[in-house]
Amino acid sequence: MNVKRMARAGALSLAVASTGLVAVVALRADAEGPRDKRVTLRAPASFQSIADPAARSRALFVEAGKVIQHPRCVNCHPAGDQLLQGDGEPHLPAVVRGDDGYGAVGLRCPTCHQAENYEASGVPGHPKWHVAPREMAWEGRTLGQICAQIKDPKQNGGLTLAQLQHHMAEDTLVGWGWTPGADREPVPGTQKSFGALIQAWIDTGAVCPPP
Repeated sequence: MNVKRMARAGALSLAVASTGLVAVVALRADAEGPRDKRVTLRAPASFQSIADPAARSRALFVEAGKVIQHPRCVNCHPAGDQLLQGDGEPHLPAVVRGDDGYGAVGLRCPTCHQAENYEASGVPGHPKWHVAPREMAWEGRTLGQICAQIKDPKQNGGLTLAQLQHHMAEDTLVGWGWTPGADREPVPGTQKSFGALIQAWIDTGAVCPPP
């Protein structure tokens, strides 16, 4: 074998070896799954250094606001008849909320949204899939305005603070935000850590950030 043939053979062997290495890396990546890029939430204990209870309460709610103002949650609390999806874009097809939050007659939410996420199509799902009533709209509102709203029984469905905390920490439709499926970004932290922040906010007086 002359020098040129030896060089070509060496290059070919290197290319094959490199291809095999890439394949091994790719297979390992598939086996390990995608890296978790989930944003965490600070624990209530990390706010203990704030001596003033009112200031600590506001700070706790601001931290919880990372969930409340996330598109996964705001999309379920639209301000008008037009529903939202994705990162706050208009829902396609152009469905509307209807009188009860489950869509208009003839195109109800369960028509497309089944009891669980359907990964083949990317359509999200839950047995209670619907949007919040108009008086619970968060879209376009500041965190302070949302805070005052969710404390008001006239705007939160008549819930006490204890019932509100249970809704935030235990309701499975709220919990969907942490397992949204497809390529949707989940809300930060976990439902448990979010519920702990809401409880700590209540325990410190449920003080709202400025409107």
